[in-house]
Amino acid sequence: MLAKKNRVRKKKDFERILKGGEGFKEDFLILKVKKNKSNKIRFGFIVAQKVSKKAVVRNKIKRRLRETVRLKMEKIKKGTEGVFITLPGIETRDFREIENIVEKLFKKAGVLNL
Repeated sequence: MLAKKNRVRKKKDFERILKGGEGFKEDFLILKVKKNKSNKIRFGFIVAQKVSKKAVVRNKIKRRLRETVRLKMEKIKKGTEGVFITLPGIETRDFREIENIVEKLFKKAGVLNL
């Protein structure tokens, strides 16, 4: 589980990242990334009802994304904020496929310490 201190939770923070962030798309996932002034690493997750009408399925997708980000936390550069936006079709993917997509997005965005 991704710690609460590493999650974007306020609406104004989501809006700031979505407006000012740089976007990257891979398969059924979009990542908006923005640098922040502090050394915090924070991510938010948006799973719309277009992906699935069932809240159980949407929450499962969010849990998978949170866990994937948690596993990559040591490699992510300090001062990174991001929002993952899911698109319909991701609900059919398993954990390993989602993990690979997130890895590709992080590489595209240049947020990993290599």
